[in-house]
Amino acid sequence: MGRLAQVLIANRGEIAVRVIRACRELAIPSVAVYSDADAHALHVSLADRAVRIGPASPRESYLSIAAIVNAARETGTDAIHPGYGFLSENASFAAACAEAGITFIGPPAAVIERLGSKIAARAIAQKAGVPVVPGETPADQSNQAIAASARNVGFPVLLKPSAGGGGIGMKTIREERALAAGIEQARREAAAAFGDGTVYVERLIDRPRHVEFQLLADDHGHVIHLFERECSIQRRHQKVVEETPSTAVTPKLRQRMGDAAVALARAAGYRNAGTVEFLVEGTGDAASFYFLEVNTRLQVEHPVTERVTGIDLVHAQIAIARGDALPWAQASLTQRGHAIEVRVYAEDPSSHDLPQAGPLLLYQEPSMPGIRIDSGVAEGGEINVHYDPLVAKLIADGETREIARRRAVEALRNYPILGIRTNVAFLIELLEHPRFIAGDIDTCFLDVEGEKVRAASVAAAIPSEALEIAAALRRSAADLSAEARSAKAKGAKADPWDALRGFRG
Repeated sequence: MGRLAQVLIANRGEIAVRVIRACRELAIPSVAVYSDADAHALHVSLADRAVRIGPASPRESYLSIAAIVNAARETGTDAIHPGYGFLSENASFAAACAEAGITFIGPPAAVIERLGSKIAARAIAQKAGVPVVPGETPADQSNQAIAASARNVGFPVLLKPSAGGGGIGMKTIREERALAAGIEQARREAAAAFGDGTVYVERLIDRPRHVEFQLLADDHGHVIHLFERECSIQRRHQKVVEETPSTAVTPKLRQRMGDAAVALARAAGYRNAGTVEFLVEGTGDAASFYFLEVNTRLQVEHPVTERVTGIDLVHAQIAIARGDALPWAQASLTQRGHAIEVRVYAEDPSSHDLPQAGPLLLYQEPSMPGIRIDSGVAEGGEINVHYDPLVAKLIADGETREIARRRAVEALRNYPILGIRTNVAFLIELLEHPRFIAGDIDTCFLDVEGEKVRAASVAAAIPSEALEIAAALRRSAADLSAEARSAKAKGAKADPWDALRGFRG
């Protein structure tokens, strides 16, 4: 068994904090990297060391392979954890780490490259006998050839970029007259976002479930899955709520899907943690499922898996990276209870979910049974304009789905955040929606119910005037506390009435 002397986290926010804390539990020193915008961020203060890597622009900091590898060299770091987002699925970054003699805590560069192309990943799945959505991948990438493939598959179809993710460049085409413009737009968006305008065509599956399987694979030939996560509640192809077990997956279906995920991982030569995503059509044991893609990194929603399996996925990633064999056999793994995760964002539901930025004048995380908060912020910090506006992930677990759901709602109701607007009220309304309570969800849930949920959340939200008054009172209390500390330091007796100069009778 090898040992990692020090781990650099090539990320920021809650995932950087999550990995730093895991390193601390394993007695491994950690190194944070930060941009100018994050100089006072929580992950910087928690790490054993911190290195500036550039200005606020992600391209000049968190997306700079050279800056991050240089930071690792300067600090004598022998391993890098990429987190998620940024460079986490960048094969060139994994290759640069290997070239520098640094352990990349993730799959090998060749595996990331192989599975980073949805077309190549689809071919691997087919070879492994894993069902794929009916579709065509024209070698001729002309608009005419793609249009011909769409007609062959039959409307409605989904145009999908080969590279990237997050729904960027995906276009739903329901009729012939929208085809030409859709192809041009899909190609243009994919090329701009990923530098690759290659697209392919799939049959559109209306209102499927989005179900993914967590994988772990070591260097000793062991591949296991840690069961499924339901990720059907999405907005613009971005997940909003995740849970496990899925209300749609029966034991027999779980066995079939888990076996397929493991088979695909073996066929791809997978290593470390990853996720195989599927679309599920139909219900019960006979439901159909189709391969969607492989995420070659730790997922945002990994905590729900940890809550029901008892396995720390970051610990497992580090153990695999240092050459350890997986200590679990598939037959020994079980799911215990139910877990639900919601993503708390700095955004304004009353303004079409416009991202927010500003100081966290008040930020108090709920502390109650069955609740875990993964955050990268603290009171007095701020949400800045340069990065994703994720504030925190709230994870609730319990013996049953209903207990977990109620705990999540109660925790959200006791999660005061002032200084910015958030989607907390939206999440409460969503979790209280009759269809969600019944488990009647699919990828179109927010397309159908979203406006009603949003309107209810806006009505329930605290008025902006009240937020401003509360924030002013918070600042006044802080000023009073500061004056009291100053007086105490000078040996004088503080008079609280002296701090009320702004009030008149």
